[in-house]
Amino acid sequence: MLEILNKQYEKEHKKGGKPAKLKVLDKLIITLCYYREYCTMQHIAFDYEVTKGTICNSIHWVENTLIKSGVFSLPSKRELYTDTKIEVVLIDATEVEIERPKKDKSNTIQEKRKNTL
Repeated sequence: MLEILNKQYEKEHKKGGKPAKLKVLDKLIITLCYYREYCTMQHIAFDYEVTKGTICNSIHWVENTLIKSGVFSLPSKRELYTDTKIEVVLIDATEVEIERPKKDKSNTIQEKRKNTL
């Protein structure tokens, strides 16, 4: 993975330009952590001291680069559901009543109004 990403990064930055905030290895680690641990982008951004947008762009760049290489592929949603046969689905949809305090004169605080016409 790292070889493919390094080659693509070199192709994109032959002519130079602004240095990236994150190295290629960091981008790969961020992407793998994002998929493995289900952390939010905000949390990862805090760890690497960058913005959430930088994390989002890094993850998309790594995904697209690896898919375009042809070595890696992500299955479509249809492929994910073809092998599984679901026979029974149980859902607990019971309603729970929320107890709320009753309003009466002893619970409310009344304030004396001043300067009202």
